Amino acid sequence: MICRPHCAACCIAPSITSPLPGMPNGKPAGVPCVQLDDELRCKVFGQPQRPAFCGGLQPSAEMCGTSREEAMVWLSRLERATQPV
Repeated sequence: MICRPHCAACCIAPSITSPLPGMPNGKPAGVPCVQLDDELRCKVFGQPQRPAFCGGLQPSAEMCGTSREEAMVWLSRLERATQPV
């Protein structure tokens, strides 16, 4: 599946606990990654400094839904469901 243009739900909704360029402590859930450009594309896509978490998160019909809003809801629910107790 190809990413939806101007979405970036996967770069906003989940938390990232590993360092990434410009965010040495990772990022909290719901906060846009600083590596998003004006078109909501990843500036470090395909580069070695891109976190493994990001590379492992692959678009799917279930995750992306039919809109950016659906993707944000799905990813936000997954984030909450996987938080440590």
